Amino acid sequence: MYASAWQVLPWFTLLTALVSLVIIRIVLVTAQSYGLSRFALEMVVRVLVLELIPLSAALFAALRSSMAFDAAALGLARSGVPVDAAAGEALQRLRRDLVPQLLANAFSVLSLAMASSVVVLVLAYLNVYGLSPWGLGDYTRTVGRVFDPTVTVGFVCKTVLFGLAVAVIPSAAILESLRHGWRQRSNVQPGALRLLFVLLLIEASSLALKYV
Repeated sequence: MYASAWQVLPWFTLLTALVSLVIIRIVLVTAQSYGLSRFALEMVVRVLVLELIPLSAALFAALRSSMAFDAAALGLARSGVPVDAAAGEALQRLRRDLVPQLLANAFSVLSLAMASSVVVLVLAYLNVYGLSPWGLGDYTRTVGRVFDPTVTVGFVCKTVLFGLAVAVIPSAAILESLRHGWRQRSNVQPGALRLLFVLLLIEASSLALKYV
């Protein structure tokens, strides 16, 4: 958990805050130019917190953690190593590292998404109301309208599903390749396309349930 989440949490949160700050300013300026300032905060929360941050956390965790746990790390891509010896080494490492890796990857997605969401909510308040405490009531009402019970449950479920997908799919692809004795013939990580498809499917299903 420390290697998968805590080591990168400050950097991911900082990067997310910088990108979100730019998006927040664009949304606010655009809404003001069209006389829709009262909808700007709700739009920021819906687009950034509900949709973009969980997906970006899942992709980041997949690229850094799950995809690093690939066939090359398991010893299958080394030249000159017999298939039986490489498979035996890979199976030994899998027995030792697979379960901790699964738990750490799932926890990484959850922690990165939740921490970044809190930071973005604070940035949204500061950009809309500044340092004044008088906007807190209106801000909490707006955020509360967005995070009604149904949306909150959907947000948590989507983030959990992202974490499970990032944790399970790449490792399952590695196990499948070991079971069939395959060697890596491509630079694409095991399960990468499958994972991307599942993440997009979860996101599309979430959008369809909320807005269709």
